[in-house]
Amino acid sequence: MLFVASILLFRLTHQRWWIFPVLLFVPDIFMLGYLRSTSVGAFLYNAGHTYLLPSLTILYGWHYEHALVLAIGIIWISHVGFDRFAGYGLKYDNGFKYTHLGNLFKLRDARKK
Repeated sequence: MLFVASILLFRLTHQRWWIFPVLLFVPDIFMLGYLRSTSVGAFLYNAGHTYLLPSLTILYGWHYEHALVLAIGIIWISHVGFDRFAGYGLKYDNGFKYTHLGNLFKLRDARKK
């Protein structure tokens, strides 16, 4: 629902549509922390995949009437909503697949058995 609502809100920013798919997966850059360790990876991933930072970006863009910043915040929050829908929750320190929504690969692992 959040993903669809974000697409509708993006339309109101009057930005070019190619920006949306180009920037949609940029927040996944926060996964690079996993190259260091699972705890750093979980911290950075969670920082980029909570609603706080994109909400602040949206508020900044709205308050200062900066349509591009507003659009970036909307795309970011859309990414977070899409991830939640796909089962990618906030991460625990013990590994990427352990999320607040459960074991990310539990279903896939069960199919292998």
